Amino acid sequence: MSRPLVLGIGNVLMGDEGVGVHAVWQMEGTLPSGVSLLDGGTGGFQLLGELTGHDPVFMIDATLDGQPAGTVSVLRPRYASDFPRSLTAHDIGLRDLVEAAALLGHLPQVTLITVSISEVAPMQMTLSPAVQAAIPAVCRLVAALVAGEPVAAGA
Repeated sequence: MSRPLVLGIGNVLMGDEGVGVHAVWQMEGTLPSGVSLLDGGTGGFQLLGELTGHDPVFMIDATLDGQPAGTVSVLRPRYASDFPRSLTAHDIGLRDLVEAAALLGHLPQVTLITVSISEVAPMQMTLSPAVQAAIPAVCRLVAALVAGEPVAAGA
């Protein structure tokens, strides 16, 4: 039985770094029943039960990848090393979370939606205009993925 999870990752106290959580907040009440939506914050290992209890998992996170702020990308990582470098307190936790799920034999199909940011702004709860403008595209992308529509990796 498919138990999809949309998981927003990030720290909303660090500006654009919290875009994954902001996106999840935006999707409240918009996804089909049966799809779980979770503000994962910087949860790390505390999210292991959620990760192993759902399949597929759609993670949304910020990345400092050198792309213009607000660029939305889709990755389908197979191993923890395939995940882009994270930004703050969840750096080790997210990779370790994926490795732990794999070691337990419960690693779901993971699709990672990243939003490029240009900086981490400590003690700022708002998003930059470019990153805020990307949230509708992230929401549409997640809706398409949840519906099983084909989406090209990297798009």
